[in-house]
Amino acid sequence: MRILLLNDYGVPTGGAEILSFALRDELRKRGHDARLMTTTAGELGAKGCEKEYEADYRCLGTTSRYRTLLQMANVWAYRALQQVLREFRPDVVHVRMFLTQLSPLILPLLRSVPSVYHVVWYRPVCPVGTKLLPNGQPCRVSPGVPCYQNRCLPFRDWMPLMIQMSLWRRWRGAFARIIANSEATKAALVAEGIEPVQVILNGVPVQGQKAALAREPTIVYAGRLTREKGVDVLLRAFGSVRNKVPNAKLMIAGSGQEQRALRTLVQDLGLEEAVSMPGHLNRKELEERSKAAWVQVVPSRWAEPFGLVAAEAMMQGRAVIASATGGLQEIVEHGRTGFLIPPDNTEALAEMLSFLLLDRSLAETMGEAARNVAQIRLSLPRQVDEFVGVYEQLVARPSMVAAL
Repeated sequence: MRILLLNDYGVPTGGAEILSFALRDELRKRGHDARLMTTTAGELGAKGCEKEYEADYRCLGTTSRYRTLLQMANVWAYRALQQVLREFRPDVVHVRMFLTQLSPLILPLLRSVPSVYHVVWYRPVCPVGTKLLPNGQPCRVSPGVPCYQNRCLPFRDWMPLMIQMSLWRRWRGAFARIIANSEATKAALVAEGIEPVQVILNGVPVQGQKAALAREPTIVYAGRLTREKGVDVLLRAFGSVRNKVPNAKLMIAGSGQEQRALRTLVQDLGLEEAVSMPGHLNRKELEERSKAAWVQVVPSRWAEPFGLVAAEAMMQGRAVIASATGGLQEIVEHGRTGFLIPPDNTEALAEMLSFLLLDRSLAETMGEAARNVAQIRLSLPRQVDEFVGVYEQLVARPSMVAAL
């Protein structure tokens, strides 16, 4: 089959982008002609990207102050996609992220080819994508005037994004199938009247032999350094853990707007010798530096739509301690592959970390169980099998609309 993948960004700095390339490459291994179209947004800030992370088609995108206008109506994306459809003539179009760069203008073009919308976060029902209010509380209202009243959006962004949301609702019938990456994402879509929705869990590449645990108890965090990720909660919990496990180490890999504040917090807590913050690491560097860690922590305040970093850690044979929210609850099996704790709860996180780091045998057992679960439920080949099945159904019955 000829399969065209669409994603807002082509820079491998986030889970959606990395998985877009992984999906394309796995489809190619199976003999399909799979190609990826993205925008150029973020390319100037990306350094040292491997050659494997190159989109087949690109159009204009930006992370500048004009980004909101492109989100509303990216004419360049419309024209580029029009040409790609004419020249490539895909059997199926698989759309992942399109509301932060490509814009709803591309949707009318998809009426001529069976298309799948693969929803990987809450952006179709929330202009900021997190369903989280500025005060950190979950948002439980539909997008509209409350987005401005609650100060989620400044007025200059509110108006064009409301137009964007209106266009998306108007043209969403262009998709023959809507697929969510977790039950949590599906629930958010259904709550806004977007259904039917099928669930296909994300998949990650199968890893080789599990590495032996490091001599010293080691914790890893990997991801964006933003408030909703809860890294400050992890640091405060780790400060308590060090009182019980003096030789414990913590690596925080990632970058973001909270990076400076977190470095200051490390100093304030007197953890400079125990905490390393190497910044953003590419996938290979991260795997190498974290392979012997005892536990991966995902202390998110927001309801993660899936929790890719948890799935990757499990595939490497690492126990996971995560917030009991969003898609993370569908990945981590409490007491078997790790522990689930209330979000934004320093005491609960410190207790579970101490419990695990004081028992090497438990860390090994949970890590092995995590790897077994990941190989069965969270592998990339399994995910691709499910998507190929969807593609084949749509190609066989191109007029089928959202039939499950």
